Amino acid sequence: MKQESVTVGGPCWVEHGSADPIAAERFYGEIFGWQAEPDERPEAGGYTFMKLDGKVAAAITPLYGEGQPTAWTVSFAVDDADATAARITEAGGSLIVAPTEALDLGRFVIAADPSGAVFALWQPRALLGAEVLNEPGALGWVELVTRDPDGSRAFYPAVFGWSVNPSERYTQWGLSGEDFGGMLTMDDRFPPQVPPHWLPYFAVADADVATFRAGNLGGDVLMPPVSMANDRRIAVLRDPMGAAFGIYAAGPEG
Repeated sequence: MKQESVTVGGPCWVEHGSADPIAAERFYGEIFGWQAEPDERPEAGGYTFMKLDGKVAAAITPLYGEGQPTAWTVSFAVDDADATAARITEAGGSLIVAPTEALDLGRFVIAADPSGAVFALWQPRALLGAEVLNEPGALGWVELVTRDPDGSRAFYPAVFGWSVNPSERYTQWGLSGEDFGGMLTMDDRFPPQVPPHWLPYFAVADADVATFRAGNLGGDVLMPPVSMANDRRIAVLRDPMGAAFGIYAAGPEG
């Protein structure tokens, strides 16, 4: 992901919904160097911004609804949440939370694609999205993990206008000639109870060190660090609260 700022149609924000947000703040603070800054307004409902060197990188929140799992939610920037929500339903997706105001921060939607993978829309106002991307401790890639790759290749370009760069083993999503994410087809390695989902990847200085640190802090290693074709090392982890996330070793270009 080479975007250095929020781009309409691209990933702009991630938030972690947890039954134990204080534990989540401690864990990710140790892994990524984040500092917690709660929104003290009562109507914010415990929403906490996580900052990296003073810049907003993500958020950690309590669970707001019955049945909501502890998980990361990836948000995509839009200039009109209502119009994009309409395209989601027209393309066969569903709305979990219809377009809703988030105080003075923006307008959001929680949706699911036809296979059930949950994601969010963010129409910014006071909060544009993440103030830092592609640096150690910040969001750097998003990956759709799905059992319906063909349907996904049709759905997301119809909603967001993404380009599709397929290969034999992996499909990449892009905007304006820059890839920002990918798609992994679920196979027998994934237990049937694991639903399709969006997985955020965060940049780190050293994937092996970050994986070791996560294990010492009570996290699980779902995929140990491996080197990709470009020699970049990636890993997939699960925090002590149960949310999965990826990491990758940032190179000189982010």
